[in-house]
Amino acid sequence: MAWIQKQIRLPALRRGFHIITHEVLSEIPELSQIEVGLMHVFIMHTSASLSINENADPDVPRDLEMAFNSIAPESLPYVHTCEGPDDMPAHVKASMIGNSLTIPISGGRLCLGTWQGIYLCEHRNHASGRQLVVTIQGE
Repeated sequence: MAWIQKQIRLPALRRGFHIITHEVLSEIPELSQIEVGLMHVFIMHTSASLSINENADPDVPRDLEMAFNSIAPESLPYVHTCEGPDDMPAHVKASMIGNSLTIPISGGRLCLGTWQGIYLCEHRNHASGRQLVVTIQGE
């Protein structure tokens, strides 16, 4: 049983939903050697999240951003405001979406559906780069 673990640094991205499947896969060429296994992706931040969603239509990221801004708007009377008006809504969104993904591996490839991609959900207006920990277990 093989274990592979890497940290991946993503560049700073604007607020919104960004497909990062290619960026993640380009950092883990060892994936091609795994016949059966799991890939776990964890984001080391509390104001961004990870999701799997539609990877083809560019309207989907825009609609996701609009929907989550409606669910957790900056205009609510938050108490935690010391890091700016976008910070507490970012924590709410990250808590709702989650900080990790587990994806099956088969034949050296991720078992994602035809229209699925890995998203970085950036919830801050001026975030720095984000750090991911990718762990693969398999044989």
